Amino acid sequence: MTTLRPRRPSVASRISIAVSNATDLGEGGPAPTGVEHQIDEEIDEIKRYEDFTTIDWVQDAAREQLRREARRRENARFFTSGGKAGWRYRLWEAYNAGQGWIVVTLIGAAIGLNAALLNIITEWLSDIKLGYCTTGFYLNENFCCWGEDNGCPQWHRWTPIAPVNYLMYILTAAMFAFTSATLVKSFAPYAAGSGISEIKCIIAGFVMKGFLGWWTLLIKSICLPLAIASGLSVGKEGPSVHYAVCTGNVISRLFDKYKRNASKTREILSASSAAGVAVAFGSPIGGVLFSLEEMSPHFPLKTMWRTYFCCLVATAVLSAMNPFRTGQLVMFQVRYDRSWHFFEVIFYIIIGIFGGLYGAFVIKWNLRAQAFRKKYLSKHGVLEATLLAVGTAIICFPSIFLSIDMTESMEILFKECEGGEDYHGLCESKHRWSMFFSLILATAIRTSLVIISYGCKVPAGIFVPSMAIGASFGRAVGILVEAIHDANPTSAFFSACDPDLPCITPGTYAFLGSAAALSGIMHITVSVVVIMFELTGALTYILPTMIVVGVTKAVGELFGKGGIADRMIWFNGFPFLDNKEEHNFGVPVSQVMTADPVTLPTTGCTMADIEAILADSGFQGFPVVDERHAKILVGYIGRTELRYAVDRVKKHRGVLPTARCYFAAPASAAPLAPATPSVPLTPAVTVDGSSSSVDFSRFVDPTPVSVHPRLPLETVMDMFRKIGPRVILIEYRGKVLGLVTVKDCLKYQFKAEANESPRVDDRVIVEGQEEWLWGLIMRGAEWTSNKLATVSRGRIRLNSDVGRRGSGQRRTVIMDGTEDVPDDGVELNRI
Repeated sequence: MTTLRPRRPSVASRISIAVSNATDLGEGGPAPTGVEHQIDEEIDEIKRYEDFTTIDWVQDAAREQLRREARRRENARFFTSGGKAGWRYRLWEAYNAGQGWIVVTLIGAAIGLNAALLNIITEWLSDIKLGYCTTGFYLNENFCCWGEDNGCPQWHRWTPIAPVNYLMYILTAAMFAFTSATLVKSFAPYAAGSGISEIKCIIAGFVMKGFLGWWTLLIKSICLPLAIASGLSVGKEGPSVHYAVCTGNVISRLFDKYKRNASKTREILSASSAAGVAVAFGSPIGGVLFSLEEMSPHFPLKTMWRTYFCCLVATAVLSAMNPFRTGQLVMFQVRYDRSWHFFEVIFYIIIGIFGGLYGAFVIKWNLRAQAFRKKYLSKHGVLEATLLAVGTAIICFPSIFLSIDMTESMEILFKECEGGEDYHGLCESKHRWSMFFSLILATAIRTSLVIISYGCKVPAGIFVPSMAIGASFGRAVGILVEAIHDANPTSAFFSACDPDLPCITPGTYAFLGSAAALSGIMHITVSVVVIMFELTGALTYILPTMIVVGVTKAVGELFGKGGIADRMIWFNGFPFLDNKEEHNFGVPVSQVMTADPVTLPTTGCTMADIEAILADSGFQGFPVVDERHAKILVGYIGRTELRYAVDRVKKHRGVLPTARCYFAAPASAAPLAPATPSVPLTPAVTVDGSSSSVDFSRFVDPTPVSVHPRLPLETVMDMFRKIGPRVILIEYRGKVLGLVTVKDCLKYQFKAEANESPRVDDRVIVEGQEEWLWGLIMRGAEWTSNKLATVSRGRIRLNSDVGRRGSGQRRTVIMDGTEDVPDDGVELNRI
């Protein structure tokens, strides 16, 4: 037998030797050389995970251990002859230990700076729809009329004619929405929406390439102020989490320690998501708890401390920027100096019930709207966002509570009546009932707009819209309670009131209503209480907030578990096992596994067989068995690694399709000598006369996670959550019986839940209803297009002619845009 020894080894050979040598290092082998370090970098390159697959945390941890051992041996040369660490080693150790703190500091500062700039831009764009400042066009109304109540001479409406101002309001809203949707469609489709659902999956190990990239960060930051200023019923808090996590991902990739290690990157993403909430609400502790409660399935103590530090830096930078020039981190920050009365608990419970019902109602109908959008409007994202902005502007402009920015409306509704600005007579008793009905109407209209707007193709969150809805309803309840008290001031029910002070503070009801709506839509509790406490700084209102949030949580659980972020994960089919839910299926894993998977024998395959398996199989990996019939488990090889190795061997070696393939080192094979810079690396391809063979054994994982077929499914799901393998093999006495993935568990979970409590699938609307709605939209679009063409005498046309199927007639259709990226979700295919 002769071994091919080319002048320069192939990439496949170098990688194979690198894997072997990296394994030898853990057994006390020689220290790695510069050549092997270069090969280790190539291993990292081929180990990059494919798009829309899951990270194998077990393999990631094993590779990190090998890297640490390799670095320890490489750094041995920094020690002195007496065995003491030299100054270079101590300096390197100090930098390596502090690298994490450097990264979170940079990320926190960048997030705080970005948040401050976006707040300033958003406020100016929101006010520019109504008028301009003669002192400086770049000033919004608050800065233009600093220190003034109810406007000032320096702030001018666009014209003295009210209908023209109405038209300007609509046109600027349409322009902002059109620009935002166009930029998202053209440059970063992943910048649309909130992003919280996807980030939860990414932190858990799901791979979505480009979702946290530089372009997504840039476009999200540019388009978010435009979307908010357009008047759409969407918020910036959810997108704040997205651009914060993008910032963390982009900055951490500049450091090798985080570029090659998925588990350390997960820590950074968790810290970044918390910082996004911290700058959105001015609540650093609330941000940490939000990441713990909602975002991160794995949150060790070290991650919590770094998360807190990142939130601290972000809020400190935001406070130093002082975007509102009031010392407040958010516009709707407020302070209460009055206490509450125990008789008000009854009304707090009513607000809590509203929060639970609101969350259940919006989740249900928004998912149906998303299903309709996916089926009929996926190709018309820009036009949909523009028309939504136009419709929202037409509806909201006449309302004193809907025409202004939602954060500004919350600031108004949260305030006490004494010593503050009286917005359009909100605190006057003579306007009490008109304000009450205006707030109830605003609540109903805003709820409807949130249902149809959340999910359109612009950066869109649901936190602030929900809080604004809760604030309007809560203020209405406060006004009603105040009216009851004024009508019956001597009633025993109000005996706890101090006669020298106002008994009812309607602003606190608005504050509690916003907490209830936020808890109802997201199904979070502790973080909401802390966020609202940090917003008000009032210790006395912690107990009312806890009561309201507790009632909201209890009512919401009656209609289903999980907030809108969790339901969107289910809607899109992402592989995510929620650690909040407990299951008792009572079945072994053998009922869920994929039986008789495609296996690879250690010997007996040719290159042609391997390529046929890769071409035909939809699996992302293959168990390696001793013999094809006996199926005694030897190891597991991933599809990515096998595909890479096959391509490299073919490219650099010209191996024939009849070449024999080995997935276990031959017993007679001599151990490979350690590689040195002067000795060529031994290739993995050998030739014996007219035949050749390829050794893939170094790509095989010899210790895959495997379980007994009778192990309960609940235990297997816990293993996926806590250990994090990509796949778990099912073996009995060494024989491979099947394999199971996260998606297998989710499929069974959905079937079991559907059998226990059958319900209407929110992704499927009744055919007759959706067809009727789509037909109505098309008829309205065609009528609008024809009328506009008639009025303009054909000079303005919004439609294009589309031939009818099966006839020579042509009809006009207003919607003829296209989307580069179809919004089809990620189906539950095997991984």
